[in-house]
Amino acid sequence: MKELLTATLVLGLLSVFTMPAQASPEEDLAKLRAFYKNRFPNTQFSDFKNGVYSIDADLRSQWEDIEEFPPYELNLEKGKTLFETPFANGKTYASCFPDDGIGIAQLYPFFDSNSGKVITLEAAINQCRAANSEKALKWKSGPIADLSGYMHYTSRGKTINVIIPDDPRAQKIYEQGKAIFFAKRGQMNASCADCHINYAGNKVRANLLGMAIGQTTHWPSYRSKWGGMGTLHRRYTGCNKQVRFKPYKAQGPEYTALEYFHTYISNGLEGNAPGNRM
Repeated sequence: MKELLTATLVLGLLSVFTMPAQASPEEDLAKLRAFYKNRFPNTQFSDFKNGVYSIDADLRSQWEDIEEFPPYELNLEKGKTLFETPFANGKTYASCFPDDGIGIAQLYPFFDSNSGKVITLEAAINQCRAANSEKALKWKSGPIADLSGYMHYTSRGKTINVIIPDDPRAQKIYEQGKAIFFAKRGQMNASCADCHINYAGNKVRANLLGMAIGQTTHWPSYRSKWGGMGTLHRRYTGCNKQVRFKPYKAQGPEYTALEYFHTYISNGLEGNAPGNRM
């Protein structure tokens, strides 16, 4: 892994993608789309929602076969049951969300002007539990991944539309997430951008590195490595461990900001979570 990551960094030195620090979110989005259009000219923008399966025919064929009987079906059933089961006070999750919580996942994460914070879907689920005097769920796997996966499933086909409002607090969080995405970290001195922009489409061991746009469309995901479902923040944790960096806390300000930036750059793509990944 160390040698391969070193190769990644060497390539990065040869063709480093950068974003101006003062660029607007709209400018960031346009530059990234143009970069990937040039890097993968045979891939339609709409197909980037499928991650690495949009650029590798063999992997896509295997994935499509698995999707005939997806391993996350049981998780969807569990999530639906949890979503519809009343709390002790008789209310359900539907009471906490617009449109009863169906078909709304594409709007998360969003900036809440009242609290001045970005709210992820998992955070909203636990906020709902707190409002109904229920204990919080753990952030990275188990019931919260099943619930989030079910809610995302009801939003399949809807276009991701994360808003960065003209509010300095929202802009600051977006810029924090952007900075984290491009920052070198850990003993491997690697960034998210090294793997998923500069080295996207290349392999690390047997794994094909995906593009930054289209990565969040399929989370939560079922991973063969995990033998179950996990949230995006669980994946962030694993990535940081791989570069030998002490992970941030799930749903803490760092990963929340990262998710805000990371999801925004997939705007215009359809959500297709939950996903199935290696």
